[in-house]
Amino acid sequence: MDNTVLQKLSLRSIGVVGAAIFLTFFSLTYSVPGWVEDFAADYIESQAQERVDASIDAIRSPESENALARLAQSMYEKNEAQIEHLKTDLRNKVHEQWATALATVRDLDCECREKWQDWFESGFNTNIALLQAANEQISNFIHSSYMGVATELKRDIRIFTASNAAAFILLLLVSFLKPQAMMHLFLPGVLLAVSTLICSYFYIFEQNWLLTIIHSSYLGFVYLAWLGVVFLFLCDIVFNRGRVTTEILNAFLNVVGSALSAVPC
Repeated sequence: MDNTVLQKLSLRSIGVVGAAIFLTFFSLTYSVPGWVEDFAADYIESQAQERVDASIDAIRSPESENALARLAQSMYEKNEAQIEHLKTDLRNKVHEQWATALATVRDLDCECREKWQDWFESGFNTNIALLQAANEQISNFIHSSYMGVATELKRDIRIFTASNAAAFILLLLVSFLKPQAMMHLFLPGVLLAVSTLICSYFYIFEQNWLLTIIHSSYLGFVYLAWLGVVFLFLCDIVFNRGRVTTEILNAFLNVVGSALSAVPC
């Protein structure tokens, strides 16, 4: 088989396979109700638990300059030990109800999920009054925290998979628009293939790490920057005849002692 044909076949296979993988997972978030919650059950539960505990720890008296707020602050300071005891009691109640509450919120047929979704979107949170709240209120707080994590994660998975699928589709399209740039396209192609292999490893062996990358703002921005580099290479190839890509390829080929060299496409 001709080397040029083999390059085209390899590169386009990377584009097709990569796009298919990420489009499949993107479609699952719409076509299979509850797929995200089933796939990420442990991660969502741990994140919801952290949010609940953090909200309880963050309970403070109102901060304001008016007389009522100053009085509340004074009362809070005088009864701080009792309030800390109530916080501990609230945390214990939350932990006692955790399993039952999760079983309820994971029931996709329960109409109450829409209520908890609305509570999350409206910023439902704890306050001083919740320290002595009824069990139903505590359950609602657990439910809204769970729905918050699940909703955010589903959105982030859609962004993550759609961005990757778009990058692979763009790689595939450029391979047809610029068939003479096969050598140049292998640089962004390899970058995309490496990121996909890493994601596949995490998906199979370290799902929580993959979900952390997707859900974490900081790590998510780093990954988007990685895709941004791929996009810049593709733009260079399409609009600048791959001049920058050519320089990078030739520098690499010189380092490894290869007799090959790239020229602008």
